[in-house]
Amino acid sequence: MSEKQKTNLPGEGGRINAKAIGLAAALIALALICLAPAQPGLSVAGQRMLGVMIFAVIVWASGAMSYPVSAGVILALAALLVGFSPNGTGGIVGTSAGMKMALAGFSSPAFCLVGAALFLAAAMTITGLDRRIALLVLSKIGTEPHRVVIGVTLCGFILSFFVPSTTARVACLVPIVMGVIAAFKVPLTSKFAAALMITVAQVDSVWNVGIKTAAAQNMVAVNFIKSITGYDISWLEWFTAAAPYAACMSVFLYFVVTCLMPIGDVRIENGREAIRAQLKALGPMKRNEWKLLIVSCVLLFLWVTEKKLHPIDTTTSTVAAIALLMMPGFGVMEWKDTVHRINWGTVFLFGMGISLGSALLSTHAAQWLANEIVLAFGLASAAPFTVLAVMAAFLIVVHLGFASATGLASAIIPIIIAVLSSLQTPGVNVIGMTMILQYVVSFGFILPVNAPQNMIAYSTGTFTVKEFAKTGIILTVGAYALLLLMSKTYWSWLGLI
Repeated sequence: MSEKQKTNLPGEGGRINAKAIGLAAALIALALICLAPAQPGLSVAGQRMLGVMIFAVIVWASGAMSYPVSAGVILALAALLVGFSPNGTGGIVGTSAGMKMALAGFSSPAFCLVGAALFLAAAMTITGLDRRIALLVLSKIGTEPHRVVIGVTLCGFILSFFVPSTTARVACLVPIVMGVIAAFKVPLTSKFAAALMITVAQVDSVWNVGIKTAAAQNMVAVNFIKSITGYDISWLEWFTAAAPYAACMSVFLYFVVTCLMPIGDVRIENGREAIRAQLKALGPMKRNEWKLLIVSCVLLFLWVTEKKLHPIDTTTSTVAAIALLMMPGFGVMEWKDTVHRINWGTVFLFGMGISLGSALLSTHAAQWLANEIVLAFGLASAAPFTVLAVMAAFLIVVHLGFASATGLASAIIPIIIAVLSSLQTPGVNVIGMTMILQYVVSFGFILPVNAPQNMIAYSTGTFTVKEFAKTGIILTVGAYALLLLMSKTYWSWLGLI
């Protein structure tokens, strides 16, 4: 670890104390909510689920325990607290019914899609196709400093289509960009190195917005929208609405990074040759790479044409593709080579996140909380644009305390849908506005701890927290302003607002 990094990290004792304080705060909040007097219109089970949600938020925000462990604890709490809640007929709900509620997320199509997406990302890593795509883009774009920033941005954009895992995309790009930095013969602490690595992390967050399958948190939102409204947002519908926004943010990202990080004086001789040398070292396209490329292109075609040329949903087509890629004789990977590349903790957290949101809805806790929020902020008769502006600003602030966009989406999207559904203003498009607010969930631009991809980039020691925050704050302000502008124009024309 570089000295640059060490100056930004707290001591071990500080981390341990923070975790202990976070866990204590979570338990106290849970106890206070569960033991509080009954609230009008809120069932005992609903009140207890609100306690579990607050417990989860504090644990996730404070890092009091790892995400997989927190998911197990939340699962147990939900099953027990709901199970021993009165059922309204003199008895209790029962722990069996409570556990069934707590496990609901693990049987959802969104849960299967995220698992399949991680396998697809693993296939890219195993075959090296993701690395080849990135090197090919960089070899074509040129090695003038500003062109390299553009090249990294394009790599993030292209990989978002084929690698449906934010962490996997950054993990692929980081060693390649480190090689580019070495080829330029500049220190890791240089502005050029910082500009490239910050771009790697931020462009991933930007295109998490633009592409439905690029991030797990999008699947959370789509799952809740479908389960509550019955409408399944297709890949193309999401892309049509979000891609122009992400494209504008990519251009804005380029100017923010290059203006705040002066890199124009960096020069390199034979830079393109250095990148091509890395590409040449990979050798010609191997059979498994061709197989994966063909399957990925077909899969992308199926995503794009969903509901247009065929009735196959995103989850089914992705699971079928993974089955094909693991089939003996044709596949490109085997279980024994793939299983250790999957972050099963992420999969477990995702399933538990969906269960948490589903439990809030089924106990009507989300609806009760939504009514309280509407009354508190005076949103009942507010114009849709005003509601969007207020809730987007609220989400940006809340995101500062979260290290997982999936966790944030799991806790907040059911409440957002309930809030929008409770508005008295005529003409509110609950589906469209929920999708737009979901974009804000992917905004983790300000702090390295706001997203796993930020932490991977930060671990290289190429930039400080201050440098990341400086670019991140400007990006967040620009992202919020663009969100409001497009809400008044493009998204309004599409009928989303």
